[in-house]
Amino acid sequence: MAAMKPRTGDGPMEAVREGRVIVVRVPLEGGGRLVVSVNDQEAGELRDVLAAVLDR
Repeated sequence: MAAMKPRTGDGPMEAVREGRVIVVRVPLEGGGRLVVSVNDQEAGELRDVLAAVLDR
């Protein structure tokens, strides 16, 4: 049986390209990480939505 590693939310927010998708990892309060895989179009839409919130 493989050893289990503890899951923690520690670490920076990151986004990396893996093949044809971009994988975004966001640490969560209380531990764990939100991991989202998006294509280039979805990444652009996410950027635009976040920019609109930041510009308020």
